Amino acid sequence: MKTRKINITFALPNLLPGGAERVFSYIAQNIDPEKFEVTLLIVGYSKDASYDVKDIKLVFLEKARVLNGVTALFKYVRKNKPDILVSAVGHLNTVTAYMSVFFPKTKFISREVTVLSLDTDFFKTKEFNPLSFIGNKRFNRFDKIICQSQDMLDDIKDNYNISAEKMIVINNPITDSFKLKEQKTKNNPIQYITVGRLSKEKGYERILKILSKLDFPFHYTIIGNGSEKDTIFSLIEQFGLTDKITHINFTKEVSKYLAKSDFFLQGSYFEGFPNCLIESCSVGTPVLAFNVPGGTKEIIEDGINGYMVENEEGYIEKLKDTRQWNPIDVRESVNKKFNKDVILQQYEDLFINIIK
Repeated sequence: MKTRKINITFALPNLLPGGAERVFSYIAQNIDPEKFEVTLLIVGYSKDASYDVKDIKLVFLEKARVLNGVTALFKYVRKNKPDILVSAVGHLNTVTAYMSVFFPKTKFISREVTVLSLDTDFFKTKEFNPLSFIGNKRFNRFDKIICQSQDMLDDIKDNYNISAEKMIVINNPITDSFKLKEQKTKNNPIQYITVGRLSKEKGYERILKILSKLDFPFHYTIIGNGSEKDTIFSLIEQFGLTDKITHINFTKEVSKYLAKSDFFLQGSYFEGFPNCLIESCSVGTPVLAFNVPGGTKEIIEDGINGYMVENEEGYIEKLKDTRQWNPIDVRESVNKKFNKDVILQQYEDLFINIIK
């Protein structure tokens, strides 16, 4: 007798460029179609989709914001009755958490994207806010919470009083078949790169401050866009780095730029699980990062695929390092832990076990 497929809906606010969007759409399309019947549900607009989705059902609610889509999302769940609904990103997770009360036969799972208490503290949002209060109380309403790193799990457990048994750590997968770089010698001038959202917590200002102190030729490429763009460009001018920096808002050829670079520079004050680091390592380009809370420490193996440092002095010291890195070793360090087969199996096991 043929076993009935598990009906899963993956829900996202939008399909704009972003880590959660890329990973969720990848998982949805690549879990075993013999075991799962999958729908990818997007609250936002189809015209904004930055990722191609094939071989699964794709539904757009065509709403500007998550709050505008609550009624449409409720009607979707009531009509389609998925066995499992998996949501990602804060506001949508809050909505699905409280919606779970009305659908006891559906298992609700959230995927968290950051070390939440640090994010709240960093952006000074600790004053009482009814919406934040409701959001912070969402965790107990889920059947399972997917955390991208152990630090994220510990943060939710310790700061929001959630049992560790309700949570699981599943790292993000390497979602593309990245071509390994051939070059083993350093460029002249040396090439640095950062790929990521231009936002305060990413620490671009401390990278720029450090680069302004270097006494050797270099070029720095920044790929990304965000709310701190004007501030970052003001600092670039202030530090006299204008002729040493290239900025690219968005490109589908990130791996090409990573492969041409000697080092990926991360300045973040905390991270969820930075996909850009495993992508850099996948092409063979090592990473220099601060030792901060989040998934960075689960990716970087000091001296194998890059360095983690404690302060700006240590950062400058490693930038002056003359070591030659073997791209094969850098790549293998992440491939053994985050290859798609390993991560997809973890997701499939979670979905099968939660139904049992």
